[in-house]
Amino acid sequence: MSYQQKSIKNWAEDDRPREKLVIKGQRVLSDSELLAIIMGSGSREESAVELAKRILASADNNWNNLSRFTVKDLCKFKGVGEAKAVSIITALEIGRRKAAQEIPEKPKIKNSKDIFAVMQGLIGDLNVEEFWVLYLNQANFVIRKEQISKGGISYTSVDIRIILKTALEEYATGIILVHNHPSGNLNPSKSDYHLTQKVREAACMLDIVVLDHLIIAQKAYFSFSDEGKL
Repeated sequence: MSYQQKSIKNWAEDDRPREKLVIKGQRVLSDSELLAIIMGSGSREESAVELAKRILASADNNWNNLSRFTVKDLCKFKGVGEAKAVSIITALEIGRRKAAQEIPEKPKIKNSKDIFAVMQGLIGDLNVEEFWVLYLNQANFVIRKEQISKGGISYTSVDIRIILKTALEEYATGIILVHNHPSGNLNPSKSDYHLTQKVREAACMLDIVVLDHLIIAQKAYFSFSDEGKL
C-alpha cells in the first residue's frame, strides 16, 4: 500500500480522527485515534493512527504506562520527533493533573434563598445592572451560570436566543433568571414582567422550565416564584 493510500487525508471523512471527533464526539474515538490527534501526523511508511497503535502496544495499551515514557523513549519510534514526543507527554500530564483535582461541587437549588446565596456575591453590590442565567439539570444542580448582558444603572438588554442556545448546549432542563437593581428598589418593572413571560413561553417550546426570576439588591431579593408571579 502506498503512502498516499495510508494517509489519513484519503480516508472517508467519518473515519478521520479529527473529523470523527467533531461529528460524533470524543468518546467514540479509540485510544489510538486520540493519540493520533495529539501527534498530528505519522510517517511516510504509516499513518498517525498506525503509529499510535505501535506506541500504545509498547506500553501494553495502558495510558499510565505510556505516561512514564520520556522524550527519549518516544523518539525511538520512527515518525516521532521531539515536538511530537513533547505533545504526547504534555497531554498525558494534563490528564494526570485533571485526575488529581477534585471536581468542584455544583450547588443545588432548592429555593430562592439558594439562588440568592449563589448570586449575591456576584451582582449584589454592583453599580450597574447585569442579567445572568443559572442553568440547571434535572436534579436542580447548577451546571452553568452565565452573564447574558451588562447595562447601565437601571436597564440592560437581554437576547432570549442566547439564553436558550446555551440551555440547549448544556442540556439544561431548567433555567433561573437573575438580575440586580443597583438602586436597591426590588419592585419588578413592567419590562421585567414582560421579559419573564417571553422567556417562559420560548423555553416552554423546548421543554425547558423557567423556575424563578430573582431581582437582587445588596441584602435582599425579590422572587417571582415566591410571589406567585411566574
